[in-house]
Amino acid sequence: MWQMFIIVHYVTVITVSAVVVRNHTKRDPIRTMMWIITLYFLPVAGLIMYIFFGQNYRKIKIFSRKALKDMKYLDRLTRQQILMLRKSEIFEDYPEKTGFKNIMTLLLNNSKAIITEINTIEMYHTGEETFKAIKAALLSAKDHIHMEFYIIEDDKIGNEIKEILIHKAKEGINVRVIYDDVGSWSLSRRFIKEIRRANGKIKPFMKVRFPFLSSKLNYRNHRKILVVDGKVAFMGGINIADRYITGGSFGYWADTHMKLEGESVQSLQAIFMVDWYFVSKEILLRKHKLYFPDNTVNKRILIQIVTSGPDSDWASIMQAYFSIINSAKHHIYITTPYFTPNEGVLTAIKTASLSGVDVRLMLPENNDSHLVYWCTLSYLGELMDAGVKVYLYNKGFNHSKFITADGHLSAVGSANIDMRSFEHNFEVMAIIYDDQITKELEKSFQIDIQNNSKPVNPEKWENRPWNKHAQEGIARLLTPLL
Repeated sequence: MWQMFIIVHYVTVITVSAVVVRNHTKRDPIRTMMWIITLYFLPVAGLIMYIFFGQNYRKIKIFSRKALKDMKYLDRLTRQQILMLRKSEIFEDYPEKTGFKNIMTLLLNNSKAIITEINTIEMYHTGEETFKAIKAALLSAKDHIHMEFYIIEDDKIGNEIKEILIHKAKEGINVRVIYDDVGSWSLSRRFIKEIRRANGKIKPFMKVRFPFLSSKLNYRNHRKILVVDGKVAFMGGINIADRYITGGSFGYWADTHMKLEGESVQSLQAIFMVDWYFVSKEILLRKHKLYFPDNTVNKRILIQIVTSGPDSDWASIMQAYFSIINSAKHHIYITTPYFTPNEGVLTAIKTASLSGVDVRLMLPENNDSHLVYWCTLSYLGELMDAGVKVYLYNKGFNHSKFITADGHLSAVGSANIDMRSFEHNFEVMAIIYDDQITKELEKSFQIDIQNNSKPVNPEKWENRPWNKHAQEGIARLLTPLL
């Protein structure tokens, strides 16, 4: 009996390990080895965990954007812009931006992130000012409202937004809403039915019917996008929930969100249309003037809207971070609530610092996820050994996700610097090639460092209690499985 158990054990481990190796030929070998070790010691639990969390959806594809006719237009426009970059035509009016040619080309190639030129940006740093602007934009809608958020909650601000959506839907405005089925787990059926009764359309992203028996549980739409009439759009880190205003248990919640007008709105509109097709199978005509109206903005800001997710061929946002960090000559400022980078991004950060670049990383002192936070803390020692300056935000919880480089380039959006954002989640970021916007973000970063954070002392950090080292080390071992 015991011998039979051993035989079954090894057959199971060898068979599943072969599948893991085959499915992960282009992924981090350390991650692959962690799965094999887990399967060896916990064959049944490890197999279940692998089904839920370990499959390479970038390879097997949840769905393909190539199925949409609209993507042919993007392919053609992408090729045109790559050719323009090779000839440096884009830089005739922006000679100071030629240093970003490689980043622009990368994002055109890895995610068809079209370079838009005529844009305006208004930056927000609190939920209160963000929702004030969002509600004003929703109330101004004349034709359509396209909205997708990872979290929509049935609370005070959620119901305020819902009532506006219902009001506009009853006016005849086309209201389309996507909510993530896991992120918005607590969203009531009443909330959804009320929007639908008013002729609004609301759909879950990748519905999980049996949460403990679904491999889809780990692949979520983490984007926060709002497009109104194809003229104004919002994106960033804020979801629709009271805690983004009140701070919840943290007392204060800092975040970064922005309002866009101009050509970049069309990029966000196209992203929403692809996501809407995925959840509803409804194709929204790309050439429809009401969805893509003529641009009336006259200010120039170069922006690329980049997406990534299990549907993309490349880990586009991770590659963008990597390229931005490598391109910096003077300083890099990074703000993220969750920091569990892959080896490539971690090495890029340490290399930049060791090369003389002033690298500063701001993390929240308190976090809403203990395991991820312990993983985050496990990286601080080696970062500080490389000269990275680390700060812990202690005013409340800082949920902002942005990176700036040299006062010339910034990236703002929904993606954290962690494995989940790089590999599993559907994310969106704006890469902004503008000195004014970048310096505005850097100023807010510096204010937070001076007034709302404390620097981490490398010597004291190294001498913290042994149980902290052990706790973080164990959490770090689990990073490839998160």
